[in-house]
Amino acid sequence: MTLADLILWPGTQFCKWIGVEPTSDAGLIRWMINTLVYTVVMLIGVWIFAV
Repeated sequence: MTLADLILWPGTQFCKWIGVEPTSDAGLIRWMINTLVYTVVMLIGVWIFAV
């Protein structure tokens, strides 16, 4: 597993779960899910660090 595969893993798994090929037009869906996941992770990290 490469670093890119690891970073894109949440969106890829979501696309597989809903039955869409992650490497086709679902790239936008994969991008959206990855953005949401990493935004939440970073916000939690900032919250822990700041408080």
